[in-house]
Amino acid sequence: MEIRHYITTAVAILVLQFMLFGFSRTLGWLFNLNPKTRTKLTIILFLLFNALIATAPLRLYAESFRVSALLLTLLLFSTFSSAIVGILHRFFKPWDNALKLLYPILFLGFIGLGLYNAYTPVIRHYQVKLDKPMQPLRIGMASDLHLGHLFGSTQLDTLAGIMRQEKVDIILLPGDIMDDNVNAYLAEKMQPHFAKLQAPLGVHATLGNHDFFGDQQRIEAEMRKAGIIPVMDESVVIDGRFTLIGRNDDLVKNRPTTAQLLKGVNTALPVILMDHRPTEIEQHANLPIDIQLSGHAHNGQIFPANFIVKLIYRLSYGYEKINQGHFFVTSGYGFWGVPMRLGSQSEVMIIDLVGH
Repeated sequence: MEIRHYITTAVAILVLQFMLFGFSRTLGWLFNLNPKTRTKLTIILFLLFNALIATAPLRLYAESFRVSALLLTLLLFSTFSSAIVGILHRFFKPWDNALKLLYPILFLGFIGLGLYNAYTPVIRHYQVKLDKPMQPLRIGMASDLHLGHLFGSTQLDTLAGIMRQEKVDIILLPGDIMDDNVNAYLAEKMQPHFAKLQAPLGVHATLGNHDFFGDQQRIEAEMRKAGIIPVMDESVVIDGRFTLIGRNDDLVKNRPTTAQLLKGVNTALPVILMDHRPTEIEQHANLPIDIQLSGHAHNGQIFPANFIVKLIYRLSYGYEKINQGHFFVTSGYGFWGVPMRLGSQSEVMIIDLVGH
């Protein structure tokens, strides 16, 4: 493990302790606990939360990561609520009882906003002009669906409706189609809903890291049954108009480089790359790639993680032109772990390409 990972882990542990201390202080204030009871509560919270978080990687039960993520999210929302109330308390101390009522309102408000952002997608439009002759092309891009128990048929129907409404020519899904496996997908009979995704030039996808957690063969098979075409470490020419390259996630250690995938590709045609993680954007900027579509980072999903992903990636969210290439990283259509977003929102990117 790299040194930066140790540093990040250490900082995260310290922040957790800070949030736990703030949470115990808040509970003590809300319920007028005496000092002895506050101390006992603080010790219990520290032991319980730290044990749950520390044992999550051991997967002692199936939903260990999801439960830990939910607890951390709620603790974070509590910290935000406590901070706001604490600032107000300094100036309006006589309003103590009113501020005690404000805390749960703020806490529930953060939860409501998080749910709204997770389940209410926005549509973001971009227009790019390539220095190549081409027919106008409208791409509908949605990454990181994470289809599972918390995100499924209803959201697929909504996505299909957006793509129809936007009259896209092609739908591209750059990775993390399923949430680790197809168990929930099959149990909740999502295939007819997934199959509603249709476009004149087809629906194409790559597999992301969550698609390569051991169930990739079934995931690929279920995608094909729904009419979704996996593009896995290969290039295909679409309708003679442009080349589409799809890369497997880098969990596949022997995957070819993008430069290798470009061998034999006619770069006189526009070249569109789907690469789930935006880790190699700077290298790709020096290759004959016109468009790259990525996801994975979720724009942090929950504030302040968006600042963390900005430190990790050259482009963690949005659009940037680097050299002659145009790079897009979406916040994703679904979510991971908890059905909440703060400082980010579920989205679909609509990208209009035109030539000279």
